[in-house]
Amino acid sequence: MVDMINELDGKVAIVTGSARNIGRVTAEELARAGAALVINSVQAKELCEEVVEGIRASGGKAIPFMADVRDPDAVNAMAAAAAKEFGGIDIMVHNAAVRNNTSFEDMDFETFSTTVNISIYGMFHLAKAVLPSMKERDGGVIVGVGGMSSTRGAKTRSHTMAAKMGLNAFVRGLALDLAPYGIRANQVVVGTYDTVRENNPSSAPTAALNLSADSIPLGRLGAPQDMADLIRFVAGPGAAYITGQTIHSNGGAFLNL
Repeated sequence: MVDMINELDGKVAIVTGSARNIGRVTAEELARAGAALVINSVQAKELCEEVVEGIRASGGKAIPFMADVRDPDAVNAMAAAAAKEFGGIDIMVHNAAVRNNTSFEDMDFETFSTTVNISIYGMFHLAKAVLPSMKERDGGVIVGVGGMSSTRGAKTRSHTMAAKMGLNAFVRGLALDLAPYGIRANQVVVGTYDTVRENNPSSAPTAALNLSADSIPLGRLGAPQDMADLIRFVAGPGAAYITGQTIHSNGGAFLNL
C-alpha cells in the first residue's frame, strides 16, 4: 500500500513555468507532498519569489531560478542549482508554454517556431539536464503538460497542436529509452481550464476550442488544482507502474465529440 501523505518526502522537483496558473499550483501541491521545489519562469521573477516564499512559509523547501527552457546553458545551470541546493533531481515537470491563438494565415514563422521550441526543444534540454541526476538516484519522473487541442483540433491553434502532439510523441520515446534507468515519462493533458492570462484574454482555451462549462459533462471548467492533483499522482509512488501514457483531465469533454 502506498502512503499518499508526504509521499514525495525527500524528492526534488523542477516545475517549469511555475510562477502562475497550473505551474504554480502544481509546484505548491508537490511541496505539500513533501518535495523540494525549483520554481521557474523566464521573466516573472517577482512571482517566482512569491511562490518560493509561500512554500517556505508552509514549512517546505524551494528556490527560484530564472531560465528560458530554449537555452541549454540556462537549463543546465538550473539543474546544477537544484543539485547543489537539494542534492539531486527526481521529478521534472515541463509546463512552460506560450498561449497565442493565431490563424495559420496570419501566423509568422517566429510565432510557430517559438511555440514549438518551448515545448519540444525545451523538453529535450530539460530531459538531458536532469538525466544524470536521475540515473544517479536510480530513477525519476518526467512529466510533459499537453493541451486538448492537439488531439481534438481547434481553429487558430495549429502551432500549439503541432507543439503538443510533438511533445506527446517525444515523451513516449523518452519512456522507452529511459525505462532501463527506472525513469518514467508521461504526458498529462489539460482540457478547458480557467487560466486566462491577465494581459491576453483572447488566449483562453475555451475560445479556441469553442467550449463552455455547459458543454462539458461534469458541468464546469477545470481549475489549476485539478491538474496539480493529477501531476502529484503521476509523479508519486502510486503511479510507479505507469509510463509512456497520455492522461487527460478534461471533465469528459471528449465524450461530446
